[in-house]
Amino acid sequence: MNWEQVVGLVIALLVMVAGVAGSVLPGLPGPPPVLAAAIGHRLYFGAASVSNAVLAVMAGLMVLSLVLDYVASLLGAKKLGATWRGMIGAVLGAAVGLCFPPLGLVLGPFLGAVALEMASGRQFKEASRAGFGALLGLLASAAGKVACSLAMVGMFLIVSGGLKLA
Repeated sequence: MNWEQVVGLVIALLVMVAGVAGSVLPGLPGPPPVLAAAIGHRLYFGAASVSNAVLAVMAGLMVLSLVLDYVASLLGAKKLGATWRGMIGAVLGAAVGLCFPPLGLVLGPFLGAVALEMASGRQFKEASRAGFGALLGLLASAAGKVACSLAMVGMFLIVSGGLKLA
């Protein structure tokens, strides 16, 4: 590996680390930058990078992470009794929570779901249960995105030659 390839690998990995961090931090996208870094590396280094088949698997993992994100959020809220109002409240609460990290990221979806559930006439106990479901869905969704992102980074490192396995 020459110095140009080392620098390219380091740059790709820095973008990928930001993508992994974006799986749990607000304001940063999650898995898409991981895939974008791999594609950029492939475009620049050609055959010295990962193959198109590996990029396709990474793209599949990215899509899976986005689906998991959506499904986990919905199921978490729905399983513990949230109505559509609670789910909208969780989304709105998450958006407001982005302005108040890190506590707002946890409390935002919970409070948003509770507020809209109570506004629709539900008692606090039922509404807070729905809010807890929204929070659990958010945590499960973040775990899924992190897992997919780490799998993508690991695959890139192994296949690109950035991590030599003896």
